[in-house]
Amino acid sequence: MKKNKIVLAFSGGLDTSYCVKYLMQEKRMDVHTAVVNTGGFSELELEEIKTKALDLGSASHMALEETNSFYKEIIRYLIYGNVLKNNTYPLSVSAERIHQACALVKYAKEIGATSIAHGSTGAGNDQVRFDLVFQLLAPELEIITPIRDQELSRKDEIEYLESYGVDVSWEKAKYSINKGLWGTSIGGAETLTSHETLAESAFPDAMEKMEMQIVELIFEKGEIVGIDGMKMNSVKAIQSLDSMASKYAIGRDVHVGDTIIGIKGRVGFAAAAPVILIKAHHTLEKHTLSKWQLHWKEQLGSWYGMFIHEAQYFEPVMRNIETFLEDSQKYVSGKVFVELHPYRFVVKGIESKHDLMSSDFADYGEANKRWSGEDVKGFTKMLGNPIQLFNHVNEIV
Repeated sequence: MKKNKIVLAFSGGLDTSYCVKYLMQEKRMDVHTAVVNTGGFSELELEEIKTKALDLGSASHMALEETNSFYKEIIRYLIYGNVLKNNTYPLSVSAERIHQACALVKYAKEIGATSIAHGSTGAGNDQVRFDLVFQLLAPELEIITPIRDQELSRKDEIEYLESYGVDVSWEKAKYSINKGLWGTSIGGAETLTSHETLAESAFPDAMEKMEMQIVELIFEKGEIVGIDGMKMNSVKAIQSLDSMASKYAIGRDVHVGDTIIGIKGRVGFAAAAPVILIKAHHTLEKHTLSKWQLHWKEQLGSWYGMFIHEAQYFEPVMRNIETFLEDSQKYVSGKVFVELHPYRFVVKGIESKHDLMSSDFADYGEANKRWSGEDVKGFTKMLGNPIQLFNHVNEIV
């Protein structure tokens, strides 16, 4: 009897390792694993994931390279919009899940799969993100989710794998780690509480540097295109900055937020480059954009981030917001100077030919060059008219 062919999103972690064995042994399916690289894996790591998938019994394994398209289609808009969920989280995982799901659907169709699977639990956001994209782009594919459907604990999964001779270290499996171009998320026992912090060992990079370092970031039309005078493409710049800043343990935090399914969630993350770039970009915008551009960007950037987080990437309004965000970046070019310190960074300032502070209009708090004191007196009187009118009509003293 011909087995049903299924594509499984495979990261090499505990959940997806369990899924390979379960789909093979219990469901008798022809399992084809695929990992979508959105910038989180080295060539060596991708090879290790492939070896693990094949050792578990996968019929085939494919690494789908999506780093550049992930940047172009999603990340650059998160930078344009200065998106930090709840003023904290740079959407490290939520942003990449949508893109990964799209790549998995395309691959499943290419190899003629009848089903598609992921290893999400029933208590998080990822299940909705994967399911929604799968349903929208490939309604003909059956979606199978062993971890969610069986409500398994991580220890249950370890015991099942051990029954098939697969040795799993609890020390490695106790944290759920997802790494991508836009940061690493970390979930574990501590993040299930409201007060415990992640252990130092839970983070992917240890602090190595103590001496302060100044970094020059080069932006062109809102995109990072160079570091310390050296031009490079934006993906390379993000990776280079992350490698540099993570040695200071910058970008670590714990995010508390509202999940798509309506409960509160807590996740740790390490995102050195994202948090630096967002703050540096925002500082450059403060110098180069108008008052109302900044105002509306703040509103629309927040909406864009929320919709990415809530798996609404294919809502048509997202293309409208992207058009606005990209158009707003026309003059967001220049250099931003950042100091790196252990566990923190400082945006020192900017240089830009579009810097509105460098005009000859005035020096704030010092000298007015384009108007007189009499001009200000008349302006102030007119500015107060609406308030005076309201107070007069309503007899407010």
